[in-house]
Amino acid sequence: MFSQSIFGSEPFAHTYSIVARDPQTGEMGVAVQSHWFSVGSIVAWGEAGVGVVATQSFVNPSFGPRGLELLKKGMTAQEAVELLISTDEGRELRQLAIVDAKGNSFAFTGSKCILEAGHYVGNGYSVQANMMLNNTVWKAMSEAFENTNAPLAERLVAALEAAQNEGGDIRGKQSASLLVVRGDATGNLWEDRLIDLRVEDSSEPVKEIKRLLKVYRAYEYMNNGDLAVEKNDMKLAMQEYNSAMQMFPENLEMKFWTAVALVNNGEIDKSLTMFKEIFSADNNWKILTPRLVPSGLLNVTNEELNKILSVNE
Repeated sequence: MFSQSIFGSEPFAHTYSIVARDPQTGEMGVAVQSHWFSVGSIVAWGEAGVGVVATQSFVNPSFGPRGLELLKKGMTAQEAVELLISTDEGRELRQLAIVDAKGNSFAFTGSKCILEAGHYVGNGYSVQANMMLNNTVWKAMSEAFENTNAPLAERLVAALEAAQNEGGDIRGKQSASLLVVRGDATGNLWEDRLIDLRVEDSSEPVKEIKRLLKVYRAYEYMNNGDLAVEKNDMKLAMQEYNSAMQMFPENLEMKFWTAVALVNNGEIDKSLTMFKEIFSADNNWKILTPRLVPSGLLNVTNEELNKILSVNE
């Protein structure tokens, strides 16, 4: 919940969240849900090679950037949490959790956080919640995270699902976010921030963040296909595009580039049925198709191009 609090400009964010590190990949992430608009913009913080932070309840927003800065200076998650809390007059209304790049995790729940409130610090992760319907939420989150065999992002979402299944926020649902960063920084923000998804206003934010993560995974295949095209590896491109299309068979973009990859791989006859479905659904794809030829993205003769463009005539 966001509003003006008794501390002036500091917002509310009564919610449940998880911060965690994957020991195999080194990736770190934070996921959160709340019955208030745009929870991710204030609760979730992370930086590749540094750590992740969740600051909630009566939020002190400075805990995010300050916590990351303390980690950069060599503090552990526990040292950073304890220093931030010790210097804050509103500490008993705060909830703060940090995981650092070495997997150290620590959390704090103030004595005046609205019940039900609490946290659990596990090996390389922490789950925390306040203003919950039930006091079983954080335990359920912990169990879901530990028992889910999947990449870090999917495990984080599993924890959110478990929280909601236990009753979640007593007020209901509205927004969610998912942030995953690299374990080691490359220096390029666009490479270091692996996943950054937000649902700002929804009746089912956790379900929607899970759907968006699936879309993200599908577009990973699309991006890999594009890279394969750049390297003129049309066989690999076709495999990547086809994997994406199998996840979302009705997505015209994915179907289109799969068809293009088929053509470039010398399998034009296999592509014609797909092009027909695409052009019938949206004629703009038919207009786009010949524009790929000058860029070298569609390798066809004039006769082959005409054959493709006439499929729905």
